[in-house]
Amino acid sequence: MTDIVDQQTRSRMMAGIKGKNTRPELSLRRALHARGFRYRLHSSKVHGRPDLVLPKHHAVVFVHGCFWHRHEGCRYATTPATRAEFWQAKFGANVARDSAVRGALLATGWRVATIWECALRKPEQVSVATDRLSAWLLTEANTLELGEREVSAPTREGQDVSSSS
Repeated sequence: MTDIVDQQTRSRMMAGIKGKNTRPELSLRRALHARGFRYRLHSSKVHGRPDLVLPKHHAVVFVHGCFWHRHEGCRYATTPATRAEFWQAKFGANVARDSAVRGALLATGWRVATIWECALRKPEQVSVATDRLSAWLLTEANTLELGEREVSAPTREGQDVSSSS
């Protein structure tokens, strides 16, 4: 199947996809800042240029898009029907790079959190994700991964969502 737009238009559309300051990233940054956390943005001094670097907590936070970084089991991690080989290679390289960066950061003593885009789509999800991230920052755990399942899980009446595991 051929593309419905010409090559120049497609190129312009793809160039418009942002890698920094995305809507999910901005909403998480606002919520973390409101809770008193201070951070550096996209620091070139830290391997992999994480979205947020919290030196005080020796932690980094990546806000990953479910489509580009292939959030396993997520409804937003669809694969385009056209040029399947190209997309599989592209996604495979992204996942391999993410894994290498995560491993390198952990090996050098950084704590790594990955917050998926699907966990930051609604204001109540942002709040729960920020609560869970805030609690993790105050612990000594090395890793944290939050997706839609972790922030939207049904709770029993009276149960505190932010403290559930």
